[in-house]
Amino acid sequence: MLLSKAGVTAMLGLATLYTLLPLTWLLLSSTKSREDLFGTNGFALGGETHLAANLSHLFAADGGVYVRWLINTVLYAGVGALLASVFGVAAGYAFDKLTFPGKERLFSLVLLGVMVPGTAMAIPLYLLAAKAGLVNTFWGVFIPGLVFPFGVYLARVFSASYVPDEVLEAARMDGASEFRTFCRIAFPMIAPGFVTIFLFQFTQIWNSFFLPLVMLSDQDLYPVNLGLYVWYSSALTQGHPEDYLLAVVGSLVAVAPLIAVFLMLQRFWKSGMTAGAVK
Repeated sequence: MLLSKAGVTAMLGLATLYTLLPLTWLLLSSTKSREDLFGTNGFALGGETHLAANLSHLFAADGGVYVRWLINTVLYAGVGALLASVFGVAAGYAFDKLTFPGKERLFSLVLLGVMVPGTAMAIPLYLLAAKAGLVNTFWGVFIPGLVFPFGVYLARVFSASYVPDEVLEAARMDGASEFRTFCRIAFPMIAPGFVTIFLFQFTQIWNSFFLPLVMLSDQDLYPVNLGLYVWYSSALTQGHPEDYLLAVVGSLVAVAPLIAVFLMLQRFWKSGMTAGAVK
């Protein structure tokens, strides 16, 4: 028992280090000047003045293009994940509670979509976007983010666990329409699932790289990940070491929204999960 506890503790410790060390290096490196970044230990602390100067330089570089990249990413990930979560919860509820022809066959297609990795879909999506004239447009990256098969699967699981059939039958007997029943009764019960799906999809879109790389050539449409890659590549291949520092500081700033969204929604997620368990 002691050995098993020690092994679990060691594994958790390694996982914690694996998570925190890159963030620590990123934070410490962002406090350094360009000379200190390459001339000092990776975990040595720089200075607050360097951090302020680096942030100022980041938001002013190339005409403030980093701010544009952040706005693009917020639109791609924030709005896209919100709509994808609404569609996913509605679809999962329909698969669980409604009866219609071919339901299980359609759900099998959803499960097939879960098994296909997103990178494998990038080229087919590019070809479809080319046919529709959406290549190198905002919609070419935004629309694919609205489809989240795993979210549909999770929503069906949450619907089956948290929404009693008896409650829905009572609402229908009182004359409520299916849409009203879903919005007023089922959706609040699936709220923990909605937050879970949103967090999954928000993180997935925020970290998406290959689809924007294939789909976009206009720098003003880049998400922040692709923009940072351009700066990093410029530092390595074109001899612009200042772009390396921009990529480091930009990566630190790009991580902050993910942490903030998770911390803001965590309490709603936990409270909803607890409420569902009590029910």
